[in-house]
Amino acid sequence: MSPRFVPASITELQRAGLLAELPGETLVRLGQKMRREEVSAGNAVIEEGESGDRFYVVLSGMFTVSQKSVGARSVLRPGDYFGEVALAMGVPRTASVRALTQATVASCDRATFDEFIRPLFADA
Repeated sequence: MSPRFVPASITELQRAGLLAELPGETLVRLGQKMRREEVSAGNAVIEEGESGDRFYVVLSGMFTVSQKSVGARSVLRPGDYFGEVALAMGVPRTASVRALTQATVASCDRATFDEFIRPLFADA
């Protein structure tokens, strides 16, 4: 993955249902703190069992989610997100996420997750 230091746009972040309810100015601030990364088909973004330090939003492309115990579980598309379980619960990654196609994600670190995204799970 190669980071491009271009902030995620409001339009891109609004596609993620979880983030769509955030006010525009909050999305702008969040987008400025998110790192855009290109992911080649076949490459893993996260591996089950690793410690988790980033939250991801799918901007383009498709990813497969799998667990060692059950195999492939789901497919992620633009607007989906992953990585929240390890950050919210303080546990190792519960699944592996691998690009099925050329793809782009935006990610943020734990501090940004805690400030902007964790409160959205508290309301759910």
